[in-house]
Amino acid sequence: MTGQSVSELARQSVLTPQESPELVKKGKKSLFIGLPREISLQESRIALTPEAVSLLVRNGHEVMIEKGAGEGAKFSDNDYSEAGAKIAYSPEEVFEADLILKIEPLVEKEISYLKNDQTVISTLNIPNLDRKYFERLNEKKVTGIGFELIQDKVGGLPIIRAMSEIAGNTVMLVAAELLSSVHNGRGIILGGITGVPPTKVVILGAGTVGEYAARAAHALGAEIKVFDQHIYRLQRIKYTIGQQIYTSIIDSETLTNELARADVVIGAMRAEDGLTPMVVTEEMVSRMKKNSIIIDVSIDQGGCFETSEMTTHKQPTFQKYGVTHYCVPNIASRVAHTASIALSNVFTPFLLKTGAVGGIEEMIFAKQWFTKGVYSYKGSLTNLPIAQRFNLRYKDLGLLIAARL
Repeated sequence: MTGQSVSELARQSVLTPQESPELVKKGKKSLFIGLPREISLQESRIALTPEAVSLLVRNGHEVMIEKGAGEGAKFSDNDYSEAGAKIAYSPEEVFEADLILKIEPLVEKEISYLKNDQTVISTLNIPNLDRKYFERLNEKKVTGIGFELIQDKVGGLPIIRAMSEIAGNTVMLVAAELLSSVHNGRGIILGGITGVPPTKVVILGAGTVGEYAARAAHALGAEIKVFDQHIYRLQRIKYTIGQQIYTSIIDSETLTNELARADVVIGAMRAEDGLTPMVVTEEMVSRMKKNSIIIDVSIDQGGCFETSEMTTHKQPTFQKYGVTHYCVPNIASRVAHTASIALSNVFTPFLLKTGAVGGIEEMIFAKQWFTKGVYSYKGSLTNLPIAQRFNLRYKDLGLLIAARL
């Protein structure tokens, strides 16, 4: 479904309702989906657009959205109402839904609204959670699904891919702002012009964020150097970009020297077992240029820099050793409308498929690629790295599947 828009899905005859549509054909299940308004971390995205809601409703599903939930992404309550959603005037009403679909993890107040045997689909953001969070979900026998863990049929991570593309492009716009004199930066252009040396950009991580950041920086004329722990990722990024760029395996001496020369450093290392490897020490940061820029895209998974501290869109930066740090975890929320469309394009076909196979539980047991996202199942923690991190009891979802069969 990659790249396929909701509008294209709507044109498919199998999904287009007749004048008198049946609710759901035999063997399928009508989903009751709740979209609460985000109340944490200045989150502006929403998981489903009005167009997606219209498609889901026409296929027999019920959607309830909290008043104002789409405003941050420039979707009005009227847009959702016209699409067939029910508008809820309190979060308690939304949490009556069987399936809660949101962006950020639940906060304490939202957990109190949960009822037994609900399903919650959201991001995880492990560094911001504690043992109590998972204990509370298990007490209410909630099935928890981390959307950044959900795979597609070929083993890709569609949500991560979509948000990483957005973050990779957006970080270069952020860097350009922070380098400008208007923001008390170094007063240099991000890129290069005739007779002036180009801006030096170091990218840590050759994944999707690194790739799209490199594309944007290269288009502006910057000098790019990409570091990663794996040679195959460096080979891939050179191939996909189609240009000769400097690449290197992370080596403390080489990296230290390049950081000292850099104007902008992008931290985009991929998380391993839920946490990003910290590859830049405080001493390395202390040797960087004054008013140079660090953007730690991996901060929601722990961060790549020893000096990183999580910031917000309202107060996005701080300085340490004269280096400006930008450590906002939800960078894609800067372009909430675009990001919401991208999220919706992934969630919509998934929800339609879930209804077609008989509901969330059937989806978990029938689709192995989907089970990767399940971290808690009806009172049992099923994600081993999370269980080890918080010293919680763990049950293998595969064994639960086998027992059910």
